[in-house]
Amino acid sequence: MPQAARATAPQPPILLREQVGSIAVLTLNRPAARNSLSEGLIAELHGALREIHDDGAVRAVVIAANGTAFSAGHDMKELTARRSDADRGRVYFAGIMNACSAMMQAIVRLPKPVVAAVQGVATAAGCQLVASCDLAVASESATFATPGVDIGLFCSTPMVALSRNVPRKQAMEMLLTGEPISSATARDIGLINHVVAAGTERDAAVALAQKVSLKSACTVKLGKEAFYRQAEMSLTDAYRYAAEVMTENMMARDAEEGIGAFIEKREPKWQDK
Repeated sequence: MPQAARATAPQPPILLREQVGSIAVLTLNRPAARNSLSEGLIAELHGALREIHDDGAVRAVVIAANGTAFSAGHDMKELTARRSDADRGRVYFAGIMNACSAMMQAIVRLPKPVVAAVQGVATAAGCQLVASCDLAVASESATFATPGVDIGLFCSTPMVALSRNVPRKQAMEMLLTGEPISSATARDIGLINHVVAAGTERDAAVALAQKVSLKSACTVKLGKEAFYRQAEMSLTDAYRYAAEVMTENMMARDAEEGIGAFIEKREPKWQDK
């Protein structure tokens, strides 16, 4: 009888969500699996991001994790189980990679800043998740790696986010050797923003998110979108686009208020429009 009760016991949620003021904290909760990005966890993360997209009560997001690892990347046991499919898993693998890529892009396209709080290893797609966030805070004991090359599976999708965060030579060294880098090195090459004492990374990430949340949500949304769009353009096109964005920004109520407050030496009162 006790065995039957254990067999039917509900499993804990694989993604936790809590609200800290105006900050949504999403916590990966597969500690026994080193928070590997299973099909279910990818879907849960993407779903949460969709819900947050138009939620006016959320002004910034923190992505954290429970356990000793931030995320060990894709769930290799889950992927390997599909080798027995008639196509040796091809269709399933393509579906997982595209779903994960869509979730990472949802972070970039979210009109609110996203901060990673890294407390342990962030490898492969876990490193990709950190690189996809707008900002990142890591424990002094955290490490980062793209070690797919060690198991014959080059980290091609993590490479997309990594190569948009760090210089080419550093990205290539991580991708070709698979060797981990420290949080200090990750900060020095631009993969993360801050290194903090172990155990304080989540609070530090929330504090950073709260700092940004005090700004005009309208201005942050406009600026984040413009940042990523112009980065893919030629210099001339980027300046042309940025001039258009600044013109539109100048017409916004919050820009009028913010500039007025600056001139009048007072705190601005944002209307987020």
